[in-house]
Amino acid sequence: MATPASDAVPRLRIGLTTLLILIAIWGAADLALDRPQEWLSIHVVVEIGFVLLCLGSVLYLWLGWVQARHSLEHAEGRLAANEVERDRWRGRASRLLHGLGAEIDSQFERWSLTPAERQVALLLLKGLGHKEAASVLDRSERTMRQHAVSVYRKSGLAGRAELAAFFLEDLLLPMDHKGEHEQESEFEGEDMAAADIVARPEVHVAARR
Repeated sequence: MATPASDAVPRLRIGLTTLLILIAIWGAADLALDRPQEWLSIHVVVEIGFVLLCLGSVLYLWLGWVQARHSLEHAEGRLAANEVERDRWRGRASRLLHGLGAEIDSQFERWSLTPAERQVALLLLKGLGHKEAASVLDRSERTMRQHAVSVYRKSGLAGRAELAAFFLEDLLLPMDHKGEHEQESEFEGEDMAAADIVARPEVHVAARR
């Protein structure tokens, strides 16, 4: 789609080229009308140099514009190729993610998770904590913790880190051991807190009061 700026460039090129050519023609005509007796005089040399300068400027400008046009076409070609490659990757990734989603859902079914527990498990897999999951599902954080503990109990997994590893470990690049231990410690602390609240709800209710 043409824009005002893109339309102005060809007009500027044509206008500037026409002006330089007219100046060159005017200089050549003036030189011819003068009918100089000596072609090596200062006046003749200046006018010839002026005409040649105008013609050289025209040539220089057109060569620059041609080069710029070729560079633009090359960039547009690369962009189009990148867009095609991006669309192909999205298509392949979409099929893979669809298959992964179906496998995750099948595994949830084998674990006999309830619909609410499946929602919580998916949010945990996406990296959300209990508080964020509660906000997304518009439920209390304590309910999210109860569902999380139920998911871990039915799946036989120790916590969110093992839940994520169960489905995603082979899909991700290896991370450094320090980061891995820190992330596992964070998950384990949150999972232990969830289990403690579910196991001793009266203590936490009294503490809140």
